[in-house]
Amino acid sequence: MFLKRFASTRLYSPALSSHIPFRPQAKLFLSTETKKAIEGCVSSAPVVLFMKGTPEFPQCGFSRATIEILDHQGIDPNKFAAYNVLEDPELRDGIKEFSEWPTIPQLYLNKEFVGGCDILTTMAQNGDLAELLDEAGVLCDVEDDVKGSE
Repeated sequence: MFLKRFASTRLYSPALSSHIPFRPQAKLFLSTETKKAIEGCVSSAPVVLFMKGTPEFPQCGFSRATIEILDHQGIDPNKFAAYNVLEDPELRDGIKEFSEWPTIPQLYLNKEFVGGCDILTTMAQNGDLAELLDEAGVLCDVEDDVKGSE
């Protein structure tokens, strides 16, 4: 029964992307209130992460990996906000529709959607993420770190 029910569902795989097209999730028609709340979250800091759990206690491997990537990049904590989508089902579903991206975590930089864990991993590996974050001015100042540790 399971296979018959989902036999027509197309799956996305980066390795097979030329063979199996990505099908975005169906529009749920985001409510005005939820859209405004998400816009407020996205505007709350230069770097905003929607994740499962918190930066101190991620609740999934992808959220944990994303936090590790951002920590490694040296994001200024004063320019960072994280939202736990597990606390609010409307936020969890709404952010996917808002960004038109089917997975969580999701990173926004200066109100612009950057991507999920897979995109951030690739960007971190090829140096694009460090460049993007540096240009946005959201990294910790090395001089401030040295002064703070004295």
